[in-house]
Amino acid sequence: MHVAPVGGTAVQDHVALAEIELCGELIIAASAAEEERLSLESIDEVLKVAEEREGRKVTTPG
Repeated sequence: MHVAPVGGTAVQDHVALAEIELCGELIIAASAAEEERLSLESIDEVLKVAEEREGRKVTTPG
């Protein structure tokens, strides 16, 4: 039998944890929604897609 050493050598995958958190937010929003399905706009709002787009500057080659 193998026992993990004392001191916590667990590795965290920050991307996976962020994805799990976003999935949880979507599940909560879906369960609270009155309609059968979340609209694309509602999903974007939950995932804060618009905020992310506004945070980035879009430059066009010119």
